[in-house]
Amino acid sequence: MGLQIQRETFEPEEYEHFSQRLADSLEALRQVLARPGFGVGPRTIGAELEMFLVDAAGYPLPVNRQVLGQTMDPRVTVEIDRFNLECNLRPGPLAGRPFTAMREEFESALAEVRRAAATQGARVVVTGILPTLREKDLGSGAMTALPRYRALSAAIRRRRREEPLRVVIGGEDSLTLAWDDVTLEGANTSLQYHLRVDPADFARMYNAAQLATPVVLAVSSNSPFLLGKRLWDETRVALFRQAVDDRGEPQSEAPQHGRVTYGHGWVRQGSLELFAESVALYPPLLPVLGPESPLECLERGGLPRLDELRLHQGTVWSWNRAIYDPSDGGHVRIEMRALPAGPTVVDMLANGALLLGLTLGLSEEVEALLPGLPFPCARGNFIRAAKEGLDARLLWPERHAPSPQLVPAVALVERLLPVARAGLVGAGVVAEEADALLGVVQARLRAECTGARWQRKMLARLEAHMPRADALAALLERYMLLAASGRPVHEWPLE
Repeated sequence: MGLQIQRETFEPEEYEHFSQRLADSLEALRQVLARPGFGVGPRTIGAELEMFLVDAAGYPLPVNRQVLGQTMDPRVTVEIDRFNLECNLRPGPLAGRPFTAMREEFESALAEVRRAAATQGARVVVTGILPTLREKDLGSGAMTALPRYRALSAAIRRRRREEPLRVVIGGEDSLTLAWDDVTLEGANTSLQYHLRVDPADFARMYNAAQLATPVVLAVSSNSPFLLGKRLWDETRVALFRQAVDDRGEPQSEAPQHGRVTYGHGWVRQGSLELFAESVALYPPLLPVLGPESPLECLERGGLPRLDELRLHQGTVWSWNRAIYDPSDGGHVRIEMRALPAGPTVVDMLANGALLLGLTLGLSEEVEALLPGLPFPCARGNFIRAAKEGLDARLLWPERHAPSPQLVPAVALVERLLPVARAGLVGAGVVAEEADALLGVVQARLRAECTGARWQRKMLARLEAHMPRADALAALLERYMLLAASGRPVHEWPLE
């Protein structure tokens, strides 16, 4: 368990003590990472899946704590809004048939959540942004009544000097909002994969994940609507950046960095520099001290928990985030946060196979590729992929000048599928399993159908003979029915 947040407000000296503890934690982490053998071991993968609770009409139903009370499953927990839940799947070895094991985890966890939800009259929807979400479903009354969420919202308001959050997103339609709390964050639900890596491999693995993420996002998008507006193919990316932005009007000429970030450059050495970057660039929001002094723990020969550093890192939402985990001897891993939830379990596994496979496969050549792709180009790829999905054109590094080259996303994924396969099989994944899931991606490309594209086309058909609000509700019912069939989204009919 991490640190427990019990209060909403803190004194100035608490921030000072917390900042000193962060400095001590960075030094402790430096020493831990230098220990021979620390974090070395078999690669493992895990996942977190967020979801929505809806009523019989398909609108958000704010009963997450009641649903949680109906299950003893330790994988299930609440999220920031009262209509959100999260399942933390048990990690397992990457070698062998990891996606078969993960499929069983997904299906058993979802079955248990659906059973518990049904006792409260709720249904479960696995999608990036709920099509039927309305402004009245959000706001302070929607926040899960736990101190840590209220404290986070209060801290961001204080940092903004009580200025409202401003959300502006343009697409086929446009959306402009002024908002007073962080409940817009709960409009987003994602599927987050975790990959454990040896500390010595961290820099190249992380850079490979940064290189691969836009490519995978372009063919995995599933969030085309927000509050009745047709926006980006992966609107979550635009919304999340603005939903927890703690920057108010500039008070000086010094740059302020958004807490939702794709990063600031390629990693040169390892995970320590990412933790140090978070401490240097982002003021603490939740200055809660744990009982352990990390440096004293080191002097005793122990492994420090670094609770304060982990808490602070949890308030900087990098799309690929470094994680330090002190359990079972300790390790570091990469948390891959960009993928949306849904549409089906097989789609989510295929997305994960592509992302993990490309991270592993590209890591073998990433040091030769990065000189041909300045980091701002990678960050731009991420935004274009989120905005345009399958239609995105992405900059890709070439070994010979001129580099980078602009390549259509669909063609780029086709080109990189063998790299993903080699990455998975080279890490010990059974070839048959890798081929089956990457085959789903290839079929999706050929059908030119992601979750976002299916939703856009279905809305256009329905809206031709009913108002948009009714069309979105009808769309959601079709989505839920087809998702329950288990068929991947590229096989879904448009009728």
